[in-house]
Amino acid sequence: MKRQHEHLTASALLRRSPISPTDAARIATECIEELGERTRGLSRRDLLLLMRRCIREGCEAIAAGENTVTFEEAARLSIAARSDRRPTTLRDLRHFVRRMLRVEGIATLPLRKMTSADCRRILNSEFASSPSSYNKARIILHGIFAFGIRQEWVDANPVKRIDSPRITEKTIRPLSVKQIRRLWNSTERPEHAPMRLSLHLMLYCGLRPTEVQRLSTSDINWKEQTITIRTTTSKTGGGRIVPLRGAQHLRRTDRCIPRNWITRWKKLRCAAGFAHSWVPDICRHTFASYHAAHFRNLSELQLEMGHRDTTLLRTRYVTATSPHQAKIFWGAH
Repeated sequence: MKRQHEHLTASALLRRSPISPTDAARIATECIEELGERTRGLSRRDLLLLMRRCIREGCEAIAAGENTVTFEEAARLSIAARSDRRPTTLRDLRHFVRRMLRVEGIATLPLRKMTSADCRRILNSEFASSPSSYNKARIILHGIFAFGIRQEWVDANPVKRIDSPRITEKTIRPLSVKQIRRLWNSTERPEHAPMRLSLHLMLYCGLRPTEVQRLSTSDINWKEQTITIRTTTSKTGGGRIVPLRGAQHLRRTDRCIPRNWITRWKKLRCAAGFAHSWVPDICRHTFASYHAAHFRNLSELQLEMGHRDTTLLRTRYVTATSPHQAKIFWGAH
């Protein structure tokens, strides 16, 4: 009785629809042809169940396909979801996304329909000239799709199929002892004296300029001779404890992080003769090079630098200076 009712209902729906019985038969035949070998040997009942499953899952796929947004909208909302990040991080994200959106036809593509080929076109069009920029753009693009998956705008992350290019790290030449002395001599001037602690933290503790700028004097334990780099201070968001080496030469009046730090740091470099020849983070690189050559403990250096492993230390710093120069460096402060 139930089957007869279903048959009558289906017949009534078919009579009211613009599809004729011939059309319905043709669609059923096409469905069987698409299923191919999967229909071989099936009974009439099993074949009908399989076709119903195709219809049901096909309808679900159509509904899911309509639940998506354009790539431009997904990128914008992905950045908005990271509003708690630092201003410099958000600035970089917006810059990279703007470059991605310059690729013709990408902005209006539905996120769900984007393929690995589309993502590769974005990366190759805008970032192929720089392996480091390519890698960074790939990470940001991966993050946009990961955000889209959480919002159910897309089911898979096509960026996973794109390999990161290998980057050959260049050995960084550290500051020479003579150049370091020029920096220290410049801090003897009254206008640069407030930067003595900052210079020490960068050269002999390996802190990044941005970390020094954000550091609170309460994070320095003068009794234990340690510095606490908090997650809100660190560039990478990971905290660490750093030894405060060789700080005995600093006066009590030096124990401050001055305001207008960026301007003061630039003026100190200019006073030392580095107006046009300064490499970003060179003090941190100098610390790592002389530390590796003098203490010969990469595991310890890794922890102090806040690195995940020793790979970068081995490729950039272990051959950058000699033990003799390192001995002079650690005795010069």
